Amino acid sequence: MGTTTFTNVRVFDGTADALTEPTTVTVTDDRIVDVGALPTGEIIDGPGHTLLPGLIDAHWHSTLADITILELVTTDSRYAMLRAARQAEQTLQRGFTTVRDLGGPSFPLKRAIDEGVVPGPRIYPSGAMISQTSGHGDFRTVHDLPLDPSRPLPLVERVGISVIADGADAVLRAAREQLLLGATQVKVMAGGGASTLYDPLDATQYTEREIHAAVEAAANWGTYVTVHAYTSDSVQQAIRAGVRCVEHGQLVDEQTVAMMAEHDIWWSLQPFLDDEDANPMHDPAGRAKQRRTHEGTDVAYRLAIEYGIKIAWGTDTLFDPHLTTRQGAQLAKLSRWFRPAQVLRMATHDNAALLAMCGARDPYPAPLGVVAPGAYADLLLVAGDPIVELDLIADPANFAIIMQGGKLVKNTLAAGRPGAARPDS
Repeated sequence: MGTTTFTNVRVFDGTADALTEPTTVTVTDDRIVDVGALPTGEIIDGPGHTLLPGLIDAHWHSTLADITILELVTTDSRYAMLRAARQAEQTLQRGFTTVRDLGGPSFPLKRAIDEGVVPGPRIYPSGAMISQTSGHGDFRTVHDLPLDPSRPLPLVERVGISVIADGADAVLRAAREQLLLGATQVKVMAGGGASTLYDPLDATQYTEREIHAAVEAAANWGTYVTVHAYTSDSVQQAIRAGVRCVEHGQLVDEQTVAMMAEHDIWWSLQPFLDDEDANPMHDPAGRAKQRRTHEGTDVAYRLAIEYGIKIAWGTDTLFDPHLTTRQGAQLAKLSRWFRPAQVLRMATHDNAALLAMCGARDPYPAPLGVVAPGAYADLLLVAGDPIVELDLIADPANFAIIMQGGKLVKNTLAAGRPGAARPDS
């Protein structure tokens, strides 16, 4: 791919509280090789622009975000995968160069992206969500019961959205199956949720022994388990079982947050509020459960900050093509609790640190989420200063350049506008 140098750009490096003075950043092939060196290769001159790492969504559903529930259960799964491929390209065009996929059959999509068959973000896949019977990943209806081994598996299990496993041995097998398929981390449903019909939000799901079986399987492969959980009881049980990360957690109490701090747990929080970015919920009971989680969001962020928890950010967008377009807006919404530099750091360096916990299972071994020599050249160029004006990242139109692995996937500067790329003379 050769060498490209960004010149006269201010840099947010993923860790600092302020931008650099205008400088150069040199990319060779898929890596950043220097910051501040003399320009060489193809020149992209960006006065008045900020260069920052590609954004990372730590709770994304690559195959479930774009398609409605009705489409999911009535259409051919191959059509759903084509929709997912289109959404992957749109995700990348929103400046999200990496996602952690926390449920769904994203393995073939990841392969197609990695091989250059289709454009899209780097994917850290979990594969199927592991759920107990009556758990948050059990999408069967009462007509599917009682369980009959002679009948085909329900749709969500056949296509790889979730897998129902009861007992430690079954959970162990389910976790190993996802690791076999290429999971970089294992997702276990440890408590109730809003989008399933039969499990109460306050239900503690699985036993400590069952969750620990998944933890053992993941640890044997050098990676970790993250859990869907909202309540104190479910989070505390998961921590005792050895999980490393909690998704959601909007209903936990202060004692539980103290326990998270003591065990160095990552808290993957989403800015769930009762606003235009709430996932669609047509069932009244589910809507009531959803409102309870919204009511806990402000408290959750306050406690996470107070106790110094390692906080990740993700959207958890599900079943709504319109909401996918709000990915950057949901990130900018974090200004309700954090300074802009903290928001940018969370969506770059910090989220990358969480992803890297998969250790030897990491499919992308170079650093992500930073502008530094040796890191992947996943970069965004935006006109203006997002530390002063965080809303610049809310609208993908503000990204003049999107680069992933040294390849320009968007460049509005190439048509003779200020900052246009030119060969070094």
